[in-house]
Amino acid sequence: MNSPVTHQAPAARPSVSRQPSLPGPAGVRTVQAAFAFSLAALNLRIAVASLSPVLKEVQRDEHLSSFGAGALSTVPVVCFGAFAFLAPRLTRRFGPHHLLWYALLALTGGIVLRSAPGVLALFGGTLIAGAAIAVGNVLMPQLIKHDFAGRAGLMLGCYSLALSGGAALAAGVVVPLESATGWGWRQVLALWAIPSLVAALAWLPELLVPDRRSPNRRRQERVRQGGADTAAPALRALWRDRTAWAVTLYMGLQSLGYYAILSWLPTLLQDHGMSDSQAGWMLSFSSFPGMAASFAAPWLQQRLRPAFVAPLAAALLCATGFVGLLTSPVSGAYLWMTVLGLGQGLAIGLALGYIVARSPDAHHTGRLSTMAHGVGYLIACLGPLGLGLLHSASGGWSLPVAVLLAVLVAQTAAAFGASRDRHVLASS
Repeated sequence: MNSPVTHQAPAARPSVSRQPSLPGPAGVRTVQAAFAFSLAALNLRIAVASLSPVLKEVQRDEHLSSFGAGALSTVPVVCFGAFAFLAPRLTRRFGPHHLLWYALLALTGGIVLRSAPGVLALFGGTLIAGAAIAVGNVLMPQLIKHDFAGRAGLMLGCYSLALSGGAALAAGVVVPLESATGWGWRQVLALWAIPSLVAALAWLPELLVPDRRSPNRRRQERVRQGGADTAAPALRALWRDRTAWAVTLYMGLQSLGYYAILSWLPTLLQDHGMSDSQAGWMLSFSSFPGMAASFAAPWLQQRLRPAFVAPLAAALLCATGFVGLLTSPVSGAYLWMTVLGLGQGLAIGLALGYIVARSPDAHHTGRLSTMAHGVGYLIACLGPLGLGLLHSASGGWSLPVAVLLAVLVAQTAAAFGASRDRHVLASS
C-alpha cells in the first residue's frame, strides 16, 4: 500500500517545471524567454515617462488647469498601487504568463486611446495603461522567482536595467521625434504602442510551454500536493510580518523620491534659469547612471557586507544630489544628475531584489510583490502631489527638497529590516 504513494510524489514534480520545456535546445529557450521578459519590462515605464516632456503641450491643447495636469501625471502612479491588488486574483484566474500577455495588450490599447481626441480619452487611456503596468509590476518578480530561479540575480539586473532604459528612451526621444517628424504630441505618444505590441508578440511563445497552456493546471497540482490548504493563512499573516512591511516601505519611499524628481526636476531647473530643452535633457541624462546602478544592484546586494551598506550608499548618493540641486543646480547639474541617478537606480534595484530575496518561493514572491507594489505606489503618489503643494506654499524649492531629505531618513530606516537575510513569515 505504501509503495504506490512513494512513487507517486516524485512523478508530480516534473509537471511544475522551473524552466521552459518547449522542444529545442535549453540554452536557446532560456535566451528567448529572457529576451521576451526584458522586452516586456522595457514597456513598464515608457507610457509614464513619455508624457512628462510634452505635458505643457497636452495642458494647452486640452485646456487643463494646473491641477488637471498634475492629476494626469499622478494617475499612473495611483494606478500602480490601486490595481496591484487585483493581480493575485487575476493570476489565479489566468496564470502569470497569460496575464502578462493580456496586460501588454491592454497597455497597447491604453496608449492608443490616450492619444485620441478629448479629455475623456486622455484620462481613460492613461488609466488603462496605468492598470496594465500595475499588473506587470506585480508579475515580474514572481516570474523571475519561478522561471529564472537559478539566474535570479542576472534577471533582476536585466529587469531593473529595462525599467530605467525604457524611461530614459521615452523621456529623451519624444521631443526630438516631434521636431523630426513635424507631428503633434498625440501622434508621437501613439508611437509608443508599437514596442508594447512587439513585446506582446515576443511573449507569445511563453504561452505555448506545456505546463502554461491551462492556467487551472497548477492550481489542481497545488491542491493534490496540499499547497492550497496552507496558502490562505500565510497570505493573511503577510500583512502582519515586519520583514514584509520593511520591504514594502522601502519600495514605497524610494519610489516617492523617484516620481517626485521625475515630475518636478525640469521645473526646478527651469526656475533657476535653465532652458526647457536642457532641463528635459538633464532628466533623461540621470537615467543613464541609474541604469548602470540598477543593473549592478543585485550583485552589490549579494556581496556587500554588512547587507545594510548598499541601501545606505543609495541614500547618501541621493542626499548628495538633493543638496547639490539646492546649492548649485545649474552649474553643477551634470554632477548632481549623475550622483542622483546612481542613488535612485541603486535604490530601485535593491527594492526589487528584496521582493525576490525575502520570499521563499514563487507563490510568496507574488504576494509580497502585490503588497510592496500596491502599498508602495500608493505611498509614492504622494511625491508628485506633495512636492507640488510644498512648492506652491513656500514659493521655492528649499522646503520641498528638505522634505525629500527627510524621506531618505525614513527610507534608510526601512532598509534595516528589508536588507536582513531572512524570509517573510520565517517565524511561522
